[in-house]
Amino acid sequence: MVQATVTTLGFDADDTLWQNEQFFRQTEERFLELLADFGDRSALSSRLFAVEKRNIPIYGFGIKGFVLSMMETALEISDGRLDPGIIARVLTMGREMLNHPVELLPGVRETLEALADHYPLVLITKGDLFDQERKLTASGLADLFNAVEIVSDKSASTYARVFAARGDGANKGLMVGNSLRSDILPALEAGAYAMHIPHDLTWTYEHIEEPVEHPRLFVEENIQKVFEVIEKINIKSVDLRI
Repeated sequence: MVQATVTTLGFDADDTLWQNEQFFRQTEERFLELLADFGDRSALSSRLFAVEKRNIPIYGFGIKGFVLSMMETALEISDGRLDPGIIARVLTMGREMLNHPVELLPGVRETLEALADHYPLVLITKGDLFDQERKLTASGLADLFNAVEIVSDKSASTYARVFAARGDGANKGLMVGNSLRSDILPALEAGAYAMHIPHDLTWTYEHIEEPVEHPRLFVEENIQKVFEVIEKINIKSVDLRI
C-alpha cells in the first residue's frame, strides 16, 4: 500500500472558494467615475493602487482598508477640497461591498463536501477578521472546515505554523489558492505542496511577473482537479531535489 503523502488540505477563501475581486473592480470603476473631473481613469487608478499599497502595513487587507484608501486618494487629488457628498458616496459603496451576498465559485461546495470525509480541511485566509468571518458564515461552508485561520498576511512561517498545528507539518500539507504571491509561493517555501487555480481577476498587488516552476506545484483550471492532484502526489514519487 502506498503511504499517503498529503494528510492535510489548506484552502484560500477569496477568489478560490467565492468571488471577491470582481466586487473591488466594480467599486473602483464607480469611484473613478466620481473623480472623473480630477484626471483620466488610468492615472487615477494608478494613484489609488499606490495609496492602497502604501496603506497595507497600516490597514491590512480587505474592504475597510480599500474604502479608507479611496477616501485618502480622493482627498489627495483634490487638495482637500473634495465635495463631502463624494466621501459619503464612497462610504456607501463600502457598506454595499460589506453587505454583498457571497457567491461560491463552481464546484466548491461539492468538492469540499467530498474531501471533508477523508481529510482535515483548514481555511487559511487573510484580511479583515470580521468580514472574513461574515463571508464564511454566509457561504454555508463553515461546518466543512476543521479549523479556520484568518491572518493579517501570508508568509512561509504562516503555513509552517498552520500545517504543524492543524496537521502533520507543511511537508504533508497541500495549499489550494488563486494567488501566486500569497497562496502558492510562501506555501512552497514552507515545504508544502501547492495547487494554483488562476482566477480571471487578480489584484495587481498579487501579481508575480516571472513564471513559477517547482516540483511540488500543480496548476489546474478548477477546484475539482484537487482529487487528481492528491492522487498524483500520493501515488507517484515526487523528486524533491531542486
